[in-house]
Amino acid sequence: MELSLGRRPRIEDLTEAQILALAIGAEEEDARIYRDYAEALREDFPASAAVFDDMAAEEDEHRRLLIERFRASYGERIPLVRRADVAGFYHRRADWLVRPLGIEAVRASVAQMERQSADFYRKAARHVQDAQTRRLLGDLATAEAGHEATALVSAERHLTAEAKATEAETERRAFVLTYVQPGLAGLMDGSVSTLAPIFAAAFATRDPAQTLLVGLAAAIGAGISMGFTEAVSDDGVLSGRGSPLKRGLACGIMTAIGGLGHALPYLIPDFWTATALAFAVVFVELWAIAFVQSRYMDTPLWRAAIQVILGGALVFATGIIIGAA
Repeated sequence: MELSLGRRPRIEDLTEAQILALAIGAEEEDARIYRDYAEALREDFPASAAVFDDMAAEEDEHRRLLIERFRASYGERIPLVRRADVAGFYHRRADWLVRPLGIEAVRASVAQMERQSADFYRKAARHVQDAQTRRLLGDLATAEAGHEATALVSAERHLTAEAKATEAETERRAFVLTYVQPGLAGLMDGSVSTLAPIFAAAFATRDPAQTLLVGLAAAIGAGISMGFTEAVSDDGVLSGRGSPLKRGLACGIMTAIGGLGHALPYLIPDFWTATALAFAVVFVELWAIAFVQSRYMDTPLWRAAIQVILGGALVFATGIIIGAA
């Protein structure tokens, strides 16, 4: 059967030779993806990279078996049948499309790859008549389904307790640098820097509606500014701080949240009720910042509380004094 330039064929429409060619190409691509994962992870997660090297080698062995079967039945010329040529066939995302790579994200991606491959071989085997080809496809389905066990054996060899601890710390550090640090900076800026304009407007106008407008402008404007600043200040390549887009979003969103927290109470039309609620929100925000600093930045809670609350109190007092003047 020749592949049509119109409607894409499904697996059941392929000849046995085309099914083998498709499997050969799929194994080649999977081996390359595993090696790409290994190279991308080698610097920060060398033990896990070695596991993916082993998995790539196993995919190479599958490809070798498939090529031998093809040669025995159809000769030396292997037609080019790609995943994209077949309707309903699974699609692989190259590692550069899912960067920055986290070790848990990679493991989840690999588990999905193996499940998809096993499903393909089981389905392909049902549409093959040649006994030896059918047996090979069935064996490969079993092998792909058992790759999780193979990976565990490889992991036991490469991932010692020390290596696991090191990789866990590396993953935690990446999370802190990409999300926690910029998010905390944004929350601090949004919570503290907007105190003065919001409460200055509140005590100058005694008008909740006007105060709300000032608060929305201050919070959203600060979020946009901080987000852009974080994103363009460091591309993360040399510093290892991760994706500038993710850092910018974390910083910008948390900045806006920090400012909106004590602006939204002024939706309440009664000035003193809204102000009392805003005071309570500020108290909670400052303690939340201190807790995050203590939890992720290894700062003693008492020191973080003093720093954050003292700074917040000074800005808070500044806004009230200026607004009441």
